[in-house]
Amino acid sequence: MSTEEKSAAPRSLAEALRVRDDVSLAALLRSRPDLITPVPTDLTQLATRAGTRASVVRALERLDRFALQTAEALAVAPDPASYGELLALMGGDEQDPAVAAALPRATALLREQALVWGADDRLRLVRTARELLAPSPQHPSPTGLGPTVREATAGMSPGRIQEILGAVGLPSTHDPVSAVSALGALFADRRRMAALLAGLPEESREVLARLVWGPPYGQVTHDPAPHLRALLDRGLLLPTAPGTVVLPREVALHLRAGRAHRTPEPVPPPVEAAATHRPQVVDATAAGQALAALATVEELLKEWDEGGPAVLRAGGLSVRDLKRTAVALDVPEPVAAFWVELAYGAGLIASDGEADERYAATPAYDEWRELPPAERWAHLAATWLTATRTPGVVGGRDAKDRALSALGPNLDRSAAPEVRHRVLALLAGLPEGAAPVEESVLARLRWERPLRGPQREQHASGAARDEDLRSRIARWTLSEAELLGVTGRGALAAPGRALIGAPDASRPAVEDEPEGPGDKLPVHHHRLPPAAAPPTPADRAAATASAARLLAPLFPEPLDHVLLQADLTAVAPGPLERELADVLGVLADVESKGGATVYRFTPGSVRRALDAGQSAADLHAFLARHSRTPVPQPLTYLIDDVARRHGRLRVGAASAYVRCDDDATLDEILADKRAAALGLRRLAPTVLAAQAEPAALLEGLRAIGFAPAAESAAGDVLIARADSRRTPPRAAPEPVPDGPPAPDDTLLAAAIRAVRAGDLASTAPRKPGPGDEDGAGGAPGGALPRTGAAETLATMQAAVLTGEALWIGYVNAEGAASQRVIAPIRVEGGFVTAYDHTADEVRTYPLHRVTGVAELADDAG
Repeated sequence: MSTEEKSAAPRSLAEALRVRDDVSLAALLRSRPDLITPVPTDLTQLATRAGTRASVVRALERLDRFALQTAEALAVAPDPASYGELLALMGGDEQDPAVAAALPRATALLREQALVWGADDRLRLVRTARELLAPSPQHPSPTGLGPTVREATAGMSPGRIQEILGAVGLPSTHDPVSAVSALGALFADRRRMAALLAGLPEESREVLARLVWGPPYGQVTHDPAPHLRALLDRGLLLPTAPGTVVLPREVALHLRAGRAHRTPEPVPPPVEAAATHRPQVVDATAAGQALAALATVEELLKEWDEGGPAVLRAGGLSVRDLKRTAVALDVPEPVAAFWVELAYGAGLIASDGEADERYAATPAYDEWRELPPAERWAHLAATWLTATRTPGVVGGRDAKDRALSALGPNLDRSAAPEVRHRVLALLAGLPEGAAPVEESVLARLRWERPLRGPQREQHASGAARDEDLRSRIARWTLSEAELLGVTGRGALAAPGRALIGAPDASRPAVEDEPEGPGDKLPVHHHRLPPAAAPPTPADRAAATASAARLLAPLFPEPLDHVLLQADLTAVAPGPLERELADVLGVLADVESKGGATVYRFTPGSVRRALDAGQSAADLHAFLARHSRTPVPQPLTYLIDDVARRHGRLRVGAASAYVRCDDDATLDEILADKRAAALGLRRLAPTVLAAQAEPAALLEGLRAIGFAPAAESAAGDVLIARADSRRTPPRAAPEPVPDGPPAPDDTLLAAAIRAVRAGDLASTAPRKPGPGDEDGAGGAPGGALPRTGAAETLATMQAAVLTGEALWIGYVNAEGAASQRVIAPIRVEGGFVTAYDHTADEVRTYPLHRVTGVAELADDAG
């Protein structure tokens, strides 16, 4: 490197950021959005923020495995390290070609995210990242390496160091520093180290083999065995504390053939296909699942239509209510929790907010029901894709050992939307119709986002699972996508592809071609493609609409008929029109669901329709109108028989009474032992009084086999039509963000403009003035310029005539001080109007708030 290049090399992260172009800065801020929350005043503040512990930890956690391995190698390399030294640590002596091919991308990624800076001959890992990744007894390095010889011998006596030199055949030195350097040079010399190790006993070499890949620490007694003493005498094991020894880093690297990691992973593991189906079969299967999903959500809301379960005091559903819901939907409890949470996330159910708080449908449910089926499904699928509430954790326990209940608090997992989207994107990368091997998907996700620490949660069993949360969310994603119809037979369907914008999501990253001979980037400083901007609400709405359009042709047309059977059943060979489905749902009970729904007519279901205000004639006409087969005679007899007995008995409030024109029927009731609990007694030949309430009396008589009807105080029959219960308008729960939101292009452009303008103000050189202590100008170091009012006014007026830019100090109305670079345009009435380079706009400032002014140096940019 020439003297000119050395002088131009950045000396700090701030200087490295200062030479970046806007595209590179935008990529940094998009990948690390916490750096512009709030927008930093200049590049120095941006560099400081990029080096804070919280920001660096967040950035490291978002690296892929090979990029993280590269950062870990830099943490154990000399500071600074050359690209060649880094390549030797990553590829080892044999120089794995896959590692050599992938290392430029990893280095470029670390540079882009401001975790590494400097030219290829002086690569520096930011200090906080080095502290996090470097080996220490408290925090072992992921590489398994220990401290260097210099670090391990820091507290060792000079005499002991000289003894080690003599044992390995090195001449004694005059000071400990040169002694340690000589020992380190010996351990780094492959030829001499091979000879030194060859002279050791086999037992000694076995000890080194056990420590070489970590952890590098071991225990020894106060009187070590001879094979351990041979290692201690030669410095191949160095004491770190009483009874504890460590394998020096240089020795471990020799034994590892120069590799920092046992298994570098430069290439992501492929997602393997378990089976391949025709795309038409996948889409048809997914459409069937989507129809079933809509039917399940509607069945859930119908179950809660008159008011759902009570809300627990701590929030959420009780275990008993979740079990009841699972029985009603005929699904396992975890699946019931998924449907309940999906309806809640979509804003279809919420708590009513009453004193006796219960869950109920929201007004949004009625609007949702009126949408076409494909649009209803797209709304549910889009909700699921972006929701942070994670029903898979229901039944587990939180950090305070409290049970996690469906619809309760603490179910948000901020990583869920990203994991769901990434899992579907990996499926989209497979050939159409291919279903993945689940473990290959999990392996790929673990490579893309390896964990630096345990992420475990307590489960209902009380034991912590070894599997990390992201892997569990990925497993849940695969099963939930199948339930919802995003996938069919395990493969991503066409509507699911549209939902995630698959063409963009699966586009591979490629490196830019070199810019030509004039490109000043180092040979290994590969540029990454610009990071994709986050999807806007308009993008998501367009993707949802596209998914609905693709799904609509796959749905069958709603039917206006059923097939009545002689065994008192009706078969719906497909989805029914809403009006038909609603009436049939009251008149009959659902016996089985699937491609065709089977309804069964019973005395209870017919009585339910009669209680809702229908007459026998209405029911006969309805069935004749909507049946493609003749109405079976047994069904006609059933309706007539129930209708003939319906309402002959009348129940009113006495506490309760029963009246009937046929006194023989009342005699039959009194003689029935099953009616004893109702406390009946005869008041008149056609009237019985009861101790039970009217509702209990109705149920009791129906259980015996009668068909009583309730009546009002005026003697009129009460129609028991179900009243739908709705909550007040409720907003759907908002997803919990995983850190600051990713900035859009408009915010990025404004932030970069503000940071560069602030940097100009803070670094612009100025001419020396009378206020300078040494009479020399320079870049302002934070102190505001100070000049008198008359000098300030004169300098401003002169700058208006010459068009020169000035550096000023300014204190606003809140007392906040700042420094700015301005080009005065007009000075009058105690105000200066100027183009403010810091704000990139024309502004007017009161002169009495200007602390002082200084002229910029002639070479100021």
